[in-house]
Amino acid sequence: MKTCNSHLYETEYLKRHTPSMRYDRSIPFVEWKRQAHAKLLELLGLPLETCDPCLEIEDPNLLENGVTEYRFGVQTEPGYFVPCHLLIPQSSAPVPLTVCLSGHGGGMHVALGRAKTEQDRKALAEWPHRAMALRAIREGRAALVIEARNFGESSVEGYGTSCTEAAKMALLMGRTVIGERVWDAMRILDAVQERFEGIDFSDTVCTGNSGGGTATYYLACVDERITAAMPSCSICSYETSIAAMPHCLCNHIPSIRKYFEMSDLAGLIAPRTLVIAAGREDAIFPIEGTEQTFAQIKRMYEAAGAPKQCALVVGDGGHLNYADHLWKKLYEIKGL
Repeated sequence: MKTCNSHLYETEYLKRHTPSMRYDRSIPFVEWKRQAHAKLLELLGLPLETCDPCLEIEDPNLLENGVTEYRFGVQTEPGYFVPCHLLIPQSSAPVPLTVCLSGHGGGMHVALGRAKTEQDRKALAEWPHRAMALRAIREGRAALVIEARNFGESSVEGYGTSCTEAAKMALLMGRTVIGERVWDAMRILDAVQERFEGIDFSDTVCTGNSGGGTATYYLACVDERITAAMPSCSICSYETSIAAMPHCLCNHIPSIRKYFEMSDLAGLIAPRTLVIAAGREDAIFPIEGTEQTFAQIKRMYEAAGAPKQCALVVGDGGHLNYADHLWKKLYEIKGL
C-alpha cells in the first residue's frame, strides 16, 4: 500500500499553484487594484461592525523636549476597546504622523522605550531600535502607538502574547487576527483625525517589525491614508516563509495564497511609497525569499508607473527592526 507525507504533499501543491488574481496585464491596472482590494478585504474578514469610538483620553503628560503624551482608548467594534498612546512634539506647524505597530513581544510599552520587566530593560538596552515611537519623535514626527490584539495589555495575561487560541476562534467566525489588527488601526486613525489637532495627516508613515511589519503591510494595502509603509523583517513569499516553517497562527489568512503571493499585494500600495527592510541572517523570513519577493514588487510598481517609490534595504543581522536603514531610504526616495 502506498503512503504519502501529507506535509510534503501540501508543500508541493502550493508550489504548483499560480495565484489566480496575479496581475497579468490583461485588464487595466486600476481595475485590477479595485478587484484585488475587494478580495483582500474579504480574505481578511473585513469590514467588521462599525460603532461609536467612545474615545476616552486621560490627562496629558508633558515629556522632555516639549513632547505631549496622550493615553487614550478607542472602541473599534462593539465592546472592544484598544489602548493607545499619541506623542506630539511641540511645533508651530502641524507635524507628520508615524503609526507604530508592535510585533510579538511584551506590548506597546516597548515601542515607547519603557520597560515593565527586567527582560524589557535588557532588550531595550541591546536593541534600542525597538523604541519606534522615540525614533519617530527624533525625526520630528508625532507617534501613534497602538496595542495590537493579543499583545501586551490586550493579551490574556496583560503582558506578552496570546495569539493562537484567539486566532482559532476568529477563523471559526470568518475573521482573522491580521484583519482585526488592520481594522483597529483604521478606526483609531479615524478617531485621532477627528479629535487631535497639530498633526499633518497628509504625511502618515506606518512602520513595524515582524508581526508589526506584517500589520503595516496589510494596513497600507487597504488604507490609502498610509502615505509610506516601512515594514521590517516581515515581507517574504508565503512559499518560503509562512508556509515553509512554523509561524504564529496570527500570520495566516485563509485562502490568500490561492489568489495572491505577498508580492502581488504590493500593487495595492503602489504608487505610494514602500520601503522594506530585511535581515541578511533572518531565519524566519529568509533573505532569498525576500529578494525574490522584492523583484516581483518592483514589477508591480512599474505597472503602477512608480518604479522609484519602492526599495529594499538589507541589514547584516537577524530578525530586527532596521530603523536606520528604513528612515535613510525613505528620505532618499523623498529627495530629502
